[in-house]
Amino acid sequence: MNTEENPWTIIDSKEVYESPWILVKKFDVLNPVGKPAIYSTVSFKNKAIGVIPLDKHYNTWIVGQYRFPIQEYSWEIPEGGGDPKVSYRESAERELLEETGITAKKYTEIMRMHTSNSASDEEAIVFVAQELSFEAASPEETEVLNIRKLPFEELYKMVHQGKVSDAITIAAVYKTKVLIEEGLI
Repeated sequence: MNTEENPWTIIDSKEVYESPWILVKKFDVLNPVGKPAIYSTVSFKNKAIGVIPLDKHYNTWIVGQYRFPIQEYSWEIPEGGGDPKVSYRESAERELLEETGITAKKYTEIMRMHTSNSASDEEAIVFVAQELSFEAASPEETEVLNIRKLPFEELYKMVHQGKVSDAITIAAVYKTKVLIEEGLI
């Protein structure tokens, strides 16, 4: 068998739970060695959109909030759900304005990633936003946010020292660091 082919056989599937944001399915399968098994997945109805705003002095803005699923406070780049029917850039513009009050003239898509592909199909799309302007933030009612301005290098150190646990933020910061060092941002 080609190692890039699907080694799983689906016997049956059942939708276990659905909300406006996710769909959870349970699959009865034969695993790669042909034994019966159960596999469950979470499908996301939106894309995860992240934005690293950078001013001309390489300052950035992060948001802090209490994250219910992990029961911890988390510092992150501005991020949220983007409707797949809307352009990812439009979703990035909305999230950045909503969470920080920042608008930008220039958006550069820097990466796409799957956040936890062993159990979910969530895909994240991340942008760097530049040529910034400032307005009032207007977070959603589920978001109690602290906004923090800091040099990008300080955020990089926070990530590198393990003070940030959000996967999208970690990947985006490392990618942005490389792009800055290569003179591409």
